[in-house]
Amino acid sequence: MDQQSRITLNPDILVGKPIIRGTRLAVEFIIDLLAQGWSTDEILRNYPGISLEDIQACLSYASAALKAEKVYAIPV
Repeated sequence: MDQQSRITLNPDILVGKPIIRGTRLAVEFIIDLLAQGWSTDEILRNYPGISLEDIQACLSYASAALKAEKVYAIPV
């Protein structure tokens, strides 16, 4: 999955949040819809400007962001 061709960051759109290229739909928004139980078919029906590959790129982007996250234990 080449998420770089589908996901872009532009400081002039949504304050630089990652979006699906050519739209104002944030990766975060698509992930939230999936987390709320929306199916990919429902998302595609409601947002006809995107494709299944765009949704997969959002998931890939979120996965990469979580893998890159650093977690530090705070002593209690």
